[in-house]
Amino acid sequence: MEWLTLLKALILGMVEGLTEFAPVSSTGHLIVVDDLIIKSQEILGKYPANTFKVVVQLGSILAVVIVFRDRFIEMLGLRRKKEKTHTLKLSHIIVGLLPAMVLGLLFDDFIDEHLFSLKTVLIGLAAGSILMIAADMFRPKVPVIETVDQLTYKKAILVGLMQCIALWPGFSRSGSTISAGVLFGLSYRAASDFTFIMAVPIMAGASGISLLKNWMYMTPEFAPFLITGFISAFIFAYLSIRFFLTVISRIKLIPFAIYRLVLVAVIVIFFM
Repeated sequence: MEWLTLLKALILGMVEGLTEFAPVSSTGHLIVVDDLIIKSQEILGKYPANTFKVVVQLGSILAVVIVFRDRFIEMLGLRRKKEKTHTLKLSHIIVGLLPAMVLGLLFDDFIDEHLFSLKTVLIGLAAGSILMIAADMFRPKVPVIETVDQLTYKKAILVGLMQCIALWPGFSRSGSTISAGVLFGLSYRAASDFTFIMAVPIMAGASGISLLKNWMYMTPEFAPFLITGFISAFIFAYLSIRFFLTVISRIKLIPFAIYRLVLVAVIVIFFM
């Protein structure tokens, strides 16, 4: 496989890693960059290209697991210490996941067939920006929940319900859940922590289903492309998560919303 082809895999992995957990929509950015610049379907074909997007997402998932490894160890009951250092439970995650999981399973085929296009992504990017601006403007001045360990089941289900709108490509899972969290009284850091931790099982589940559907396309011929994208996504996702968690409480959501709106305008003006 030519070095230029591997460079394209690295770029797509970088786009996935940098955008998966920022509230800008990784799916939207992957579709935009791939459709307008990389054109992976011309390199791999339609179905191997779809499989590649699943594989790079797994790289991002691994980065979250590494960043929040202590919490996952405790939630899974693997820590041997007598006293727990965290109070966020696996049941909070399950409650938050249920709405999007049910809808995702019911409409998975419809979403794959009808919603993954440049036009629908632009709609999602614009609509998600409005939600993020509203969250910054109308959030409680003083958060009710400062840390994710204070999260209640009621707040978890409310955030989980808002996650359902992220099934529309371009809306952004982190954008919808962080916005919902701050609107419902979570601090920006608490909403971000819950968003990232909750993303692991739902992303792993969705990726697992997609891999089973497209397993026949995981051939040695495409292995270098897939591996390059996976490693790239992992590295850039790890760096992105670390950076995002240090700045989100200071910059909040409006800068990300403005970026999304500018991106939509640029694509509409120059590429459509």
